[in-house]
Amino acid sequence: MVLAHDTERALAAAAGLVNTSRNGADQLTTVDELDELVRTWQWTGPRTGDQAELAAVRELRPTLARFWSADKDTVVDIVNQVLADRRALPQLVKHDQWDYHVHATAPDAPLADRMAVEAAMAMADVIRIDELGRLRVCGGDDCEDVYVDLSKNRSRRFCGAACGNRANVAAYRARRAEPVAGVGLGLH
Repeated sequence: MVLAHDTERALAAAAGLVNTSRNGADQLTTVDELDELVRTWQWTGPRTGDQAELAAVRELRPTLARFWSADKDTVVDIVNQVLADRRALPQLVKHDQWDYHVHATAPDAPLADRMAVEAAMAMADVIRIDELGRLRVCGGDDCEDVYVDLSKNRSRRFCGAACGNRANVAAYRARRAEPVAGVGLGLH
């Protein structure tokens, strides 16, 4: 799957934001945690850095999480609603280390609006190329994180190496615990 760099980054950032409220723990409870999220995903533009901004970003998570669980028509409705609510106006921009890419909000729009619109625009690309199946939930037994499978053969099953390694170790241990036919039965 070939997506523009801004689409891949926006999808990954949306997954990162959604994952701050998965697996029974909220990892976005302070402005400092929001600051780290913004640094991690390289969000640009002005920030208020206050509790209201934190609350607005936290309120965005359930909407974005639905991208990973809803059917195609529902995702289209969500995308259209996000874009309409935030008065998206797509435009090409170039800044920092990024070449031309699409921004659909004013540069001074609130952080939560920029996050929502970038995720919605990325989802519009995914829907247009009929790749919604690339949005997945981790296959790990104890993980609910979401991710975007960008592998060529759509074979990724886990959100990251740690979950994949845990699953492989568990499978190995299960195989080792299985009795081998004929062993220990006095058969020679």
